[in-house]
Amino acid sequence: MILFDGCKTVDKLTHFNMDYDETITIPSTVGINLPFNLITPNIKTNSEETFQINDTHKDLIEEIVLKELTLNIVSPVGADFSFLKSIEVYISADGLDEIKVAWKYDIDNDVGASIQLETVGDDLKEYIKKDEFDLKLTTVTDELILSNHDIEVKSKFFVDAKILGI
Repeated sequence: MILFDGCKTVDKLTHFNMDYDETITIPSTVGINLPFNLITPNIKTNSEETFQINDTHKDLIEEIVLKELTLNIVSPVGADFSFLKSIEVYISADGLDEIKVAWKYDIDNDVGASIQLETVGDDLKEYIKKDEFDLKLTTVTDELILSNHDIEVKSKFFVDAKILGI
């Protein structure tokens, strides 16, 4: 029994989250039912620092999985995502292929100012271990956008790592 509890304690020590927040702007000039791409500025991972804080190193990372990806409208005040028909999010990094990591299809008109996307659950450690990565949002709208919309992109990655010295 003590051994089993010890394993749970070690698991807690080797599991942690890495959060990234970026803001993008959806321009007012977007047409209806046409896909368009928005790319975040390069997202600095600061992974080495985060790994060090959690007593690990990038060579000891076993898996990194995107657990949550949420979009929140920052401005204009009172706006919502009713203009969106669908959205897909792709990750890319230097030397790695672009892959789809999140999506939401058939978005309801009463969705509000926040959207939680579905995530793939794939191991993304090679992307997050890089110095920086990009997220590309491919969206389709079903109504005209009369003003720019600033969108906060919040992502939470779950990290499973070995601890230095264990």
